[in-house]
Amino acid sequence: MIHELYAPFFAGLAVTVILMGLVFAAGRKIQNYGIVDVAWSWAFALLVLVYVSLVEGHGDRKWILAGIVCAWSGRLGWHLFRRVTGHHPVEDGRYAQLRIEWGGRADVKMFWFYQLQGVVLLGLSIPFLLVARNPAPGLALIEWIGAGLALLALAGEALADHQLNRFKADPANRGRTCREGLWSCSRHPNYFFEWLVWVGFFVMALGSPGGVFTIGSPALILYFLLTKTGIPATEEQALRTKGDDYRDYQRTT
Repeated sequence: MIHELYAPFFAGLAVTVILMGLVFAAGRKIQNYGIVDVAWSWAFALLVLVYVSLVEGHGDRKWILAGIVCAWSGRLGWHLFRRVTGHHPVEDGRYAQLRIEWGGRADVKMFWFYQLQGVVLLGLSIPFLLVARNPAPGLALIEWIGAGLALLALAGEALADHQLNRFKADPANRGRTCREGLWSCSRHPNYFFEWLVWVGFFVMALGSPGGVFTIGSPALILYFLLTKTGIPATEEQALRTKGDDYRDYQRTT
């Protein structure tokens, strides 16, 4: 079975390398490296379509998977696209900070940072490849549970983003921290549901041969959210822009 995954895997590798190279060139041209977040999100839809086109798994399973992944990937990418080009037309503060820290080598380091994100993207997509390759007719109960969990998490993430966008749209809230809706219960409900989406993909993959080994996808997402590009960077930026108001939010939420 493993050798049958080589062609779609390396096709996915080629797609990510080329995509990240093009996105880097675009980000450098417009002086906004934050666009990588948009491309990274939409790339999952591209990869799942590559996989379902190249493997010979069961048709219903492949297209149910593709529909869920494309819905999640498309919504997240569109949300980030509006943030990058709409009410935040300047570069995301996290990437602006990296420019400062990296100095004169910022462009070179950013290129390899983009490529590293491509490698992570490809690794995270392995559950999609295994599910798409599964030839078993019909979906097992565990697959329906995983699909349902991913859809529930997608709805939660969309709600959290909507509540935050609505809060930011009010000029009276400039410099203040959102404490409305889900944001009154968690400082990062969007990140929680983003992780839960990946748990859903993992659970769905459990119905396919080798699926148990894709536990690395939700584990890696959780690691990045808790220690790297997620919560730490977001909270550092919030402290720079909101100061004591955000410190109070950290103490109480």
